[in-house]
Amino acid sequence: MANRLAHETSPYLLQHAENPVDWWPWSDEAFAQARERNVPVLLSVGYASCHWCHVMAHESFEDQATADYLNEHFVSVKVDREERPDVDAVYMEAVQAATGQGGWPMTVFLTPGAEPFYFGTYFPPEPRHGMPSFRQLLQGVHQAWEERRDEVTEVAGKIVRDLAGREISYGDARLPGEEQQAQALLGLTREYDAQRGGFGGAPKFPPSMVLEFLLRHHARTGSEGALQMARDTAERMARGGIYDQLGGGFARYSVDRDWTVPHFEKMLYDNALLCRVYAHLWRSTGSELARRVALETADFMVRELGTPEGGFASALDADSEEAVPPEGRPQKGGGGRREGGTGRHVEGAYYVWTPEQLREALGAQDAELAARYFGVTEEGTFEEGASVLQLPQQDEVFDADRIGGAGGVKERLLAARGTRPAPGRDDKVVAAWNGLAIAALAETGAYFDRPDLTEAAVAAADLLVRVHLDDHARIARTSRDGRVGANAGVLEDYADVAEGFLALASVTGEGVWLEFAGLLLDHVLVRFTDPETGALYDTASDAERLIRRPQDPTDNAVPSGWTAAAGALLGYAAQTGSEPHRTAAERALGMVKTLGPRVPRFVGWGLAVAEAALDGPREVAVVGPALDDPATAALHRRALLGVAPGAVVAVGAPESDEFPLLADRPLVGGEPAAYVCRNFTCDAPTTDPDRLSTALGG
Repeated sequence: MANRLAHETSPYLLQHAENPVDWWPWSDEAFAQARERNVPVLLSVGYASCHWCHVMAHESFEDQATADYLNEHFVSVKVDREERPDVDAVYMEAVQAATGQGGWPMTVFLTPGAEPFYFGTYFPPEPRHGMPSFRQLLQGVHQAWEERRDEVTEVAGKIVRDLAGREISYGDARLPGEEQQAQALLGLTREYDAQRGGFGGAPKFPPSMVLEFLLRHHARTGSEGALQMARDTAERMARGGIYDQLGGGFARYSVDRDWTVPHFEKMLYDNALLCRVYAHLWRSTGSELARRVALETADFMVRELGTPEGGFASALDADSEEAVPPEGRPQKGGGGRREGGTGRHVEGAYYVWTPEQLREALGAQDAELAARYFGVTEEGTFEEGASVLQLPQQDEVFDADRIGGAGGVKERLLAARGTRPAPGRDDKVVAAWNGLAIAALAETGAYFDRPDLTEAAVAAADLLVRVHLDDHARIARTSRDGRVGANAGVLEDYADVAEGFLALASVTGEGVWLEFAGLLLDHVLVRFTDPETGALYDTASDAERLIRRPQDPTDNAVPSGWTAAAGALLGYAAQTGSEPHRTAAERALGMVKTLGPRVPRFVGWGLAVAEAALDGPREVAVVGPALDDPATAALHRRALLGVAPGAVVAVGAPESDEFPLLADRPLVGGEPAAYVCRNFTCDAPTTDPDRLSTALGG
């Protein structure tokens, strides 16, 4: 036997390709091997930037004695949850149902028929805190399999039956109304942390989709409370340690309620969603902080997550190699270890600073200034006297040029940080997350006159079309180095990529992106939707059969496939007038009517889509002789800057067939004009950008 991961595209699986464990990827062959050998399956699920996944790998999967025991008594299957969200979802549901909690690494023992019978997450190499060691666990499972097989298979069968009985109650297929949206807002107000921003306690996650709902609700209803929660939360996050004050971009979450100490991994999806939120916050309020954070986050994505093929990598690790203090640094070529690194990987090592490190990088005078500006203290806000950089609220007025100008403190600290060993990068391209990035970069580029950002969005969209889409417009979940992965796209891939393409169509005026969105959404209608109820499934009707067909309408780190599909279907219907897409969107939003008043924090994107449906959404057609004509460009820009929830924009020449919304829309008095319609009613066309802004709530 041999480890079979060397030819996989997942960086996470490749991290385990040299383990002495005889790993299999998820495959029919692995389960056939378990049946042939009559042994259980160890399913280990994680992802490349997962800190405790690395720890367990080093402690257990790199250990020869542990590997020998696994190889003798189990078939071991390693899964990247980001490549196979369907496998992860099904077994995580079982873990949470059995233990009341879940997380990664996820450790599940299965029968050769893929039925789970024992669960856990991280297990230490030695007994700890009442937890058995991993070796003890393996021995116990092996003994149960050998001596109490009937009991094990009975437990497994019961678990699968219980999961089958957890089919979600769909509710009704009607849109949420004013009452449900108001109840959701009230629920959020009750959970709002007025002192620190955000919702709930520690750990605290950036509530990007809830913020989108709050901004849209304010735009539609004028609710000042909704706007204040969005604005204050965005400011607290941007001033906190969860935001990278030097390089831009957000970490995954804050371990405390104050946004001070992050879990340092940086995910593409968080940064795409938050970039778009801050751009929309600027659009609503003109906030200079929102503008800066949107642009810095966009630049971070392009600079640090961009791949040579034009897409965006998935994540940066939380851990990196600890830098050697200057006095302990070996000469070049000496010592056998990487220059500047100790070889010890430490969470946050790349990002945190001590006062001494500030002095080394800046000199005594500027170090003192930087310490006050960024809240670096002798005691530290992190570990071992180090501090996470923040922007504390304070009365002192700082010299902007000394801080942020050419040769200023920020520039020099960023250069000094660049000499540290960098965090590892998970460079697989995930279709759904690239769709989110395309939407964010297209809009940010348009709002702030940064055509380079829009071009980056186009490059990523081109990659998805060239590499991820087949001849039938079926989308693959991942690619790496321009090579497509073997795993089929799930609902969120079709929906989020369609969302990105719709945003790109509105910004660029290129109707081909609307066409591609339509091809993807046709798959949603045919292969992911229950024709009887309108309920949505996370996997296609012709996808690999797991122990149950996953179906989760709640938004977590990203919009659920369900709510993302509702949003994309609604936007496409507004652009094209397609009744089947509108009907499918409204039926999908029935779940938001059920969940919104009860768990608004976990259906934020669904609530945001419902705001668009309640507002129309508005359809804007801008006609002019050419996109670069100044009068056409002015109207187009005002259309994009309108805050009306979910408004769609088509721009082109009067005779163009790029967009259905342009049909029968002539110039007005020979001048470029904008047409605004909603709910089958149209305003009089206007040639005045200010009147257009008023019509769109701008």
